[in-house]
Amino acid sequence: MFVFKILMHTVSTQTAEYYTWGEHCDGWHLLKCSELSVIQEQMPPQTSEVTHSHTRSRQFFYVISGTLSILCDGKLHKLTAEHGLQIDPTIVHRVFNDSNIDVRFIVISSPPSHQDRINAV
Repeated sequence: MFVFKILMHTVSTQTAEYYTWGEHCDGWHLLKCSELSVIQEQMPPQTSEVTHSHTRSRQFFYVISGTLSILCDGKLHKLTAEHGLQIDPTIVHRVFNDSNIDVRFIVISSPPSHQDRINAV
């Protein structure tokens, strides 16, 4: 008989692995494992990510505060606090903040998207 011990701990932006991306944007890995990624991100005003897609990764963006703009296959989505959007694999998209305040949001990816990205030409 095998007994598995599951280690559980609380996580926050103060304790999570931190990284920067894009144009002075911040990210915190709230959950980072081989099947699932949960990241809190913050984008300052007038910042943008490059247009890209993912071959396998399905993503869900959920806004905590501010307004997040997501361009998906030519259609613009403006997400405000407590609104989310799913992006399926292979969908070309770009995330940006064209407002004058920071936007904070959660990105859930399954499988994790960092090694699964194809920048658009």
